[in-house]
Amino acid sequence: MFAKSLGDDGAELRPLEPWNAEEYFTHIDRSREFIGRYIGLADAAADLDSARAFLQSYADKTAADGGRIYGIWLDGTLVGGVLFRVFDAREGTCEVGCWLEETATGRGLVTRAITVLIDWAVDVRGIHRVEWQADAANAASLKAAQRLGFVRDAVLRGSFARGGGRRDVEVWSVLAPEWRERRAARTRG
Repeated sequence: MFAKSLGDDGAELRPLEPWNAEEYFTHIDRSREFIGRYIGLADAAADLDSARAFLQSYADKTAADGGRIYGIWLDGTLVGGVLFRVFDAREGTCEVGCWLEETATGRGLVTRAITVLIDWAVDVRGIHRVEWQADAANAASLKAAQRLGFVRDAVLRGSFARGGGRRDVEVWSVLAPEWRERRAARTRG
């Protein structure tokens, strides 16, 4: 197992695997309302068995090279995560996603973790297009996409059901040449 440091604040990025189910369920349960405002992740972990099944589905996706999931630990506590919800190396496309407990927001954890994922996808796997989809009402997620250099492509009106109504989804993307240029600019500056 690996742990990748995300900086000087004790944050680490690690794979989330089925054996982490109890810790994952505790994390989701602790933040169910906050996480569930915009994404269905909390619904997928209603109890320990469903949390384990969810993590197993990502273990299966990883084995099939179709997705991956990673946790963000802060001082040894799981506080969120990032994932490749979709990963298609053959087509050169993927979709990244994220979630955090409310107590972990505002620290740049998602930006740092997603940067690790995109660097790997673009540099190691040859991904050309990285996509980010977010509930149009999720201002924090949209700001994270902007900070990372994503460009808004579209709004999918009434795309999914949440909270008793229909929600719009914004689709953002960054292309490999744009990502590399942005990274080069950060290193120069």
